[in-house]
Amino acid sequence: MNQVFLESHNLKNKFSGFGQFNYHLIKALSKQDLGDLDITLNVKDVAQLKAEFGTTFNYKKYKSITRHKPFRIKKKYDLWHCLNQNIKIEPFYNIPYLLTVHDIHFVSEGSQGLQEKLRGQFEKKLQRATAITYISEFAKKDTHAHFEVPKVPEFVIYNGNTITDITIPAGFEIKTPTKRPYLFSIGDFSERKNFKSLVAMLRHLPDYDLILAGNNNTLYGESLRSMLSEQGLNDRVFLTGKIGDTEKHYYFKNCEAFVFPSLREGFGIPPIEAMRFGKPVFLSNNTSLPEIGGEQSFYWDHYDPEYMATVVQQGLETFYAHQNDYETWYIARAKRFNWDETAKEYIKVYHTILK
Repeated sequence: MNQVFLESHNLKNKFSGFGQFNYHLIKALSKQDLGDLDITLNVKDVAQLKAEFGTTFNYKKYKSITRHKPFRIKKKYDLWHCLNQNIKIEPFYNIPYLLTVHDIHFVSEGSQGLQEKLRGQFEKKLQRATAITYISEFAKKDTHAHFEVPKVPEFVIYNGNTITDITIPAGFEIKTPTKRPYLFSIGDFSERKNFKSLVAMLRHLPDYDLILAGNNNTLYGESLRSMLSEQGLNDRVFLTGKIGDTEKHYYFKNCEAFVFPSLREGFGIPPIEAMRFGKPVFLSNNTSLPEIGGEQSFYWDHYDPEYMATVVQQGLETFYAHQNDYETWYIARAKRFNWDETAKEYIKVYHTILK
């Protein structure tokens, strides 16, 4: 048996972007024929994972001390899979090493000192890698634009869509913050998500409200709340905070459109989730979003509020003029991003390295 170690400790934050990637990849791997692969998960809550996946995997208790070189994990696995580019936990020995790159937004975000620190850590990972997987063509292109990438096998493997069942449980009730038609978006409240541009846009869309979901207990969230008060939009823009899956599905199902003006995305799962509900999708025309959104999504080339509103108005008119065609296309595209297929592609990469 080939011993494969998945550095998956981000499962401790299951609803973060990395946590979602880890969980859905592992869940999909559990449904595959693993053959000669004996996979170990590095997780904080062993009991919870074991209750769900049983003996499909082995489990190693995550300990933060293993971030430090003298205390690194010393077992010589046949393959070590680093599930994202920010992980500080590394193998003790020089063993085959697969690096998955989601994005390199750290090259332009944060202080110069932090950027230099993260660049140094990432460069070490690149030089250690036996092979590299990227979650989008953009992530690969961007990495090559900013770093000297070693001549090792490289693969682009798209993430899957986390939403496969769009039914809302019978009896589920939610007290919606508005009875008016609303636009919806979801994500962590940070400069990169660019939610303020949506608030500014809303002044030019008087017939719509805006619902923003996600962790808003951030400096950006505080600044956005101040913006709402200053512009008198507290009765039209609603911040839900973190929401569960059923609540998220409800907002997707009942929104007029999904709006995602992110400045930088390595992949961008929320637009795919919205497509599964057949909803019109409005995206920034940058980084990976055109690659993920495809030709039937609607795009902003810049963030002038009146221009953004015009794109939404015209896009909705186009969508409703051909609603059946658009809904069919969106749903079919969302189904193309499948975690089972993603898991199969990673298994192929494992075998490529192990050979």
